[in-house]
Amino acid sequence: MSLGDQPALTRRELREREQLRQSRPAELPKRSVIAPKGRGRMSRSTRRAVASSLRHGARRRSIARSFASVAALLFAGLIVVAVSVPSNLFISSTANAVPDAAPVASVEGQTLKVSADAVEGATQRDSFDSISYAQALALKYAGVDYSYNVTTGAVRWPFPYAVPITDGFGPRDGGFHKGVDFVPGAGTPIYAIADGVATTATFDNSGYGQHVVLQHNLEGVNVESLYGHMIEGSSPIVVGQQVKVGDFLGLVGDTGIAYGAHLHFEIHIDKVPVDPFAWLQANASN
Repeated sequence: MSLGDQPALTRRELREREQLRQSRPAELPKRSVIAPKGRGRMSRSTRRAVASSLRHGARRRSIARSFASVAALLFAGLIVVAVSVPSNLFISSTANAVPDAAPVASVEGQTLKVSADAVEGATQRDSFDSISYAQALALKYAGVDYSYNVTTGAVRWPFPYAVPITDGFGPRDGGFHKGVDFVPGAGTPIYAIADGVATTATFDNSGYGQHVVLQHNLEGVNVESLYGHMIEGSSPIVVGQQVKVGDFLGLVGDTGIAYGAHLHFEIHIDKVPVDPFAWLQANASN
């Protein structure tokens, strides 16, 4: 049968076509074509209308998807630009401008006026004296007056003038001090107190250092005098040498066990040490 020989549509088919035209073909679910009741199959014109509606709906959905993709790309591009562009680019130059510092007003300084009646008080300080270590020892251990007058007789003091005595005869912390300490100054000449014979003339690091011992016979009494801590090599005395009163024995030093330059002087009677200061006070005369 040719197209021109197609039978005319019945009223039911016309109503169905009108209903399809009035409905939104895009809203019809895919493959949801319902065959008209009472007939075995849909007419050709109806099938063409349905297919056309489906094609238009698919085209509109494709355009919508394309638009959504383009919008997403544009939104992502805006985010990238917003992150990469420095924020201060959007701040006007006038906002960054720092206002000129306000001028600092000068303040007149304070002044202090002192009354003419005010008198500055003098600083009060405690008075004190400076003493040497030798003098400190004299104050600690001596407790006696060691002043004396020199003599020129057969028994004399070991110096031709009075010199300070810083330590006397007697017990001390850790031992017994068997002599007195004369402190005339380092290098001062030392002289024999009486005639005698040198029984010791030596150097000893552990005790008296450079020292000399003279033996005297004074009116039948055996007396020994010891001169310690002399400068090493300063004594010309040798053992067995006869010595006269006032002869040079050596120079004041600090050899051996000594706290400083001084003459450690001892007197022994019959090998027993006695107080040299008291003995000289009693026996030295003009």
